[in-house]
Amino acid sequence: MNFLEAKWENLIMANYAVDPNVLIPYLPKGVELDSFDGKFYVSLVGFMFNKTRIFKFPIPYLGSFEEINLRFYVIRKHEGKIKRGVVFINETVPYAPVAWMANYLYKEHYTAVKTKHRWHLTEDLKTIDYSWKKNKKWNNISVNAHSIANTMKAGSVEAFIFEHYFGYTRVNQHKTLEYRINHPSWKINEVIDYNIDCDFEKMYGPDFAFLNGQQPDNVMLAEGSDISVKWKRIAI
Repeated sequence: MNFLEAKWENLIMANYAVDPNVLIPYLPKGVELDSFDGKFYVSLVGFMFNKTRIFKFPIPYLGSFEEINLRFYVIRKHEGKIKRGVVFINETVPYAPVAWMANYLYKEHYTAVKTKHRWHLTEDLKTIDYSWKKNKKWNNISVNAHSIANTMKAGSVEAFIFEHYFGYTRVNQHKTLEYRINHPSWKINEVIDYNIDCDFEKMYGPDFAFLNGQQPDNVMLAEGSDISVKWKRIAI
C-alpha cells in the first residue's frame, strides 16, 4: 500500500561539494556516505508538491505546496547489493499539519514556514523560483533554463544527484528507517543562470554556516513526475 502519492514538479538542485566530516554527525546507522568523482555533495532543493494523496485520499486545501530541503547522499550495502539513497537534514513546507504528519508517522525532519513560488514558462525558457521565510527574511532559489528537456546521461553528475531512490531516516543512534521513492528517470532542463539567497546558518544550523560564502559546484533543474512512497518502512 502506498502511503504517499503526488506529483513532484520543477525540481531545482543546487549542489555543494563539502568536507565529508561535516556530514558524518548526521549519518544514520547502517549507511555510509556516497560520492561522485571523489566529491561529497549536499544539495539545497526546491520543488512543487502537487496532487498529493495520503493512502489514496486527496488532502483538502493542503494538496499543493512548495518544499525546500537540504539533503546529502548515502549508500547501503545489503545482501551483495548497493542501495543509493538520501538523508534529509531538514525539509520545509508551508503547512504545519503536513509537517506534523510526516514527523509523527515517518519520523522525518519537517518544519513549517511561509513559502511561495513563481513559474514563468515560454516556448524557449523556463523561469522557476522558490522562496521561503525564516526569521523575517525571505530566502530564495531560482533558475532560468532552456524549455527543451533532455534525458540524463548514465554516469553523469546529474544521474548521481537525481537517481538515489531510497530514503534513510535516523530515528536514533541505534535505529534507521529505510524507504523507497518510486518514480521514473527524470528529464532535465539545461540551466542558463541561477540565483541563491539562503541563510544556511539560520535555516540549518552552525554546521552549515560555511555554505553562506560558498558557490555551488552545479545547479540543475529536473521536470519531475508522479511519485509514490510505500507505507512499509524497513528498520535497519
